[in-house]
Amino acid sequence: MAVTAGTPIELVQGVYDRLAGRVQIGRARLGRPLTLTEKILINHLVDPDGQEMARGASYADFNPDRVAMQDATAQMALLQFMTAGLSEAMVPSTVHCDHLIAAKAGARIDMGVAVETNREVYDFLRTVSAKYAIGFWGPGSGIIHQVVLENYAFPGGMMIGTDSHTPNAGGLGMVAIGVGGADAVDVMTGFAFNVRWPKVIGIKLEGTLSGWSSPKDVILEVARVLTVEGGTGAIVEYFGPGADSISATGKATICNMGAEIGATCSLFGYDANMAVYLKATGRETIAAAADLVVADLRPDDRASYDQVIEIDLDQLRPLINGPHSPDRANRVGAAVGRGARANSWPLKISAALIGSCTNSSYEDITRAASVARQAAAAGLRTKTDLLVSPGSEQIRATIERDGLLADLEAIGATVLANACGPCIGQWDRPTSENGVANTIVNSFNRNFPKRNDGSANTLSFVTSPDTVIALALAGRLDFDPTTDTITNPDGVEVLLQAPVGEVLPARGYDRGQNTFTPPPADGSGVVVEVSPASDRLQLLAPFAAWDGDDYIGLPILMKAEGKCTTDHISAAGKWLKYRGHLENISGNLFIGAVNAFGGAIGEATSVIDGTVDSYPNLAKKYSEAGVRWCAIGDRNYGEGSSREHAAMEPRFRGGVVILARSFARIHETNLKKQGMVPLTFADPATYDQIGEDDRINVLNLPPVPGQNVRCQIAKPDGSTIDFEGLHTFSPEQIEWFRAGSALNVVRRKVAQAKG
Repeated sequence: MAVTAGTPIELVQGVYDRLAGRVQIGRARLGRPLTLTEKILINHLVDPDGQEMARGASYADFNPDRVAMQDATAQMALLQFMTAGLSEAMVPSTVHCDHLIAAKAGARIDMGVAVETNREVYDFLRTVSAKYAIGFWGPGSGIIHQVVLENYAFPGGMMIGTDSHTPNAGGLGMVAIGVGGADAVDVMTGFAFNVRWPKVIGIKLEGTLSGWSSPKDVILEVARVLTVEGGTGAIVEYFGPGADSISATGKATICNMGAEIGATCSLFGYDANMAVYLKATGRETIAAAADLVVADLRPDDRASYDQVIEIDLDQLRPLINGPHSPDRANRVGAAVGRGARANSWPLKISAALIGSCTNSSYEDITRAASVARQAAAAGLRTKTDLLVSPGSEQIRATIERDGLLADLEAIGATVLANACGPCIGQWDRPTSENGVANTIVNSFNRNFPKRNDGSANTLSFVTSPDTVIALALAGRLDFDPTTDTITNPDGVEVLLQAPVGEVLPARGYDRGQNTFTPPPADGSGVVVEVSPASDRLQLLAPFAAWDGDDYIGLPILMKAEGKCTTDHISAAGKWLKYRGHLENISGNLFIGAVNAFGGAIGEATSVIDGTVDSYPNLAKKYSEAGVRWCAIGDRNYGEGSSREHAAMEPRFRGGVVILARSFARIHETNLKKQGMVPLTFADPATYDQIGEDDRINVLNLPPVPGQNVRCQIAKPDGSTIDFEGLHTFSPEQIEWFRAGSALNVVRRKVAQAKG
């Protein structure tokens, strides 16, 4: 199987050749018009004639077209894949080196430091990719989602990626789903991707964006309406005349941040803007093929949605969401100012950042640069640090050639490497800047506490790139670029005009340096070495199978108060260096969680000796003592990243059950993949009844589809409180539990297939 720096037309044509027939099967079986979501899903079903398709209920098996992995998650995914026993990946797969590059001094220096610091990991990823027929995008290539959009995404396709913002590819009409590494291993080993059939939320867009309003404001408004939980278990499908007015890269911005509402993914129907972008990025043949099946790359008239939200783009105004949660929406200007004063948020901005996988398209940068040019002409410079993260080498080379980087540097910007950087916590920021309460504004996607620079003192607000530039020039959070003025050094009041963007470069894209390495035709002779002495890479041992007993007397290692995201469970930042070493990265387990028993962060009291210790130390001690334990979460437990480390670490250290009021989709699946039992309280008030010294009994295992799990709170005085735990296990997933993990099942199937 040839893996190239782009999706071959043969693959795309194969998808389109069966599309019309599969759509007809879907219409006949469901007896109604279809959404675009349903068309793509049905076209990728293993069994389109027999598969149940009940929204929000049926588990379904799919054959995705490709797999993409970023370097932080690829390490664990490929360590798992190596144990499966195959000679190569069975579907086109790529690795993208974007997460391990820390931002500090600027692109050139930071890249040099990253290459040297991460040499062992990059060598591992390069050689394991070569051995197993996987494409390798080296450091400096850019952020996985931007590179996928530029090279691999295509209308009507289906892919999975080991990053929660994989849905970025929905900007080109693709069902692109963020998953944990174990899901990627399933697909790379030739088995189906199994997921619950999603509900479909329709977002009808009317009107046209104008002025300071941008595609970013669309998703910020959707986040306001749906909140961080509203999209859970659903695919969000945008339609209507307003949808067709947005560029392909603008659509990608909207789909990218759909992860922040918990959606399985988001997508738009194929249109002229997608065709133009495909042609501009060298995929004319794909655009021509899509044009021939365009009716089936858009929703049917009168398609049925579970929920419809209408947004008039003519009425949309710039938003700035934050702090602490991406659904905390504020209008720019006076509204966010009132919130700041009421909550004691610093109004002075300490840093402004643009770029990332969410907003680094040519259109984004031209809009930001148009504001910068106005400012420079009026004698203005930024009143705070301005950092720019290009999304890809192609974007960097093009905006440098066209003078856009120079426009931004003229007002004080520093250009960072083509990498995630501050968006995912890779920001080496001095404590002189974040050692006290401070406010930052950015065009990223996620703004949980500690997310960007590791400091709980930093309050992060998310908005569009052009609004970030305006706020950086004003230096204040409550500045409204649509009405407020900035005083220049000559005392002149400057009113910034609305940004003007160019969707595509008039001179075409400059590909820049070639950073892609295809695998050799025969990788059997490639040696992948993992040193036993390495502190960054560690070969995996299979988790033990279930012993057949109920879980009785489980101590509560951790009960979280409020948000407990994957950043709380398995922090990023400096811990990214251990993403390939399960034992070492388990040193961050729950360090960001707020203990519901007293409010301490990252620590609790040992049930073994009564001492207070950090969660990771307690988990290690329990594991070494053979004590199985559980953890308790609040609402939307595991919100945020797709990182499966947040599920593997508890399992590695002896955790067996997680109870919560509700789960984020990816994390719940990741827990099941690793052989754990995620349960939600049938009565959410049960959360409040669990005390620090209580034990939990989970009875009548394994879970039975359609039946609640009987559980008990065992009090220190010997009394018990019965309660029921809800679960979403399918029969196949119960086998994961019995076997000890989904990977154990895969190993067994591969061995059986080999005879």
